[in-house]
Amino acid sequence: MPDYVVAKVGSALNTLRKAINGSRILVLGIAYKKNVDDMRESPSVELMEKLQHLGAEVSYSDPYVPVFSKMRKYKFDLTSITLSREIIASYDCILLATDHDKFDYELIKDAAKLIVDTRGRYQAVAKHIVKA
Repeated sequence: MPDYVVAKVGSALNTLRKAINGSRILVLGIAYKKNVDDMRESPSVELMEKLQHLGAEVSYSDPYVPVFSKMRKYKFDLTSITLSREIIASYDCILLATDHDKFDYELIKDAAKLIVDTRGRYQAVAKHIVKA
């Protein structure tokens, strides 16, 4: 599934005449399931690695994981980004990977240029929301 999601991100960015390479992508949620802090076996981390390998500038926001801990297979020198309208708007793509209840989904929807929703959180179809 990570390759499928990365392809969806690439396709969605293409609609904005952008490539993954050079794009700023914010991954929402890196825990393996909602409302927990456990990153073990999280597909979000693999998505981050694949996107970074393709040239994206990757950041993350996760209220349960304030600092990315070194894992056996992955290491990112990152801390969680606090979400605000300005921060969200500064990214080319928001990738919703783990749908924590603490995220303000209306703010994200209103401020984001592009959302790739892997969790089905956004039911209403909008021009800037892509289901993955």
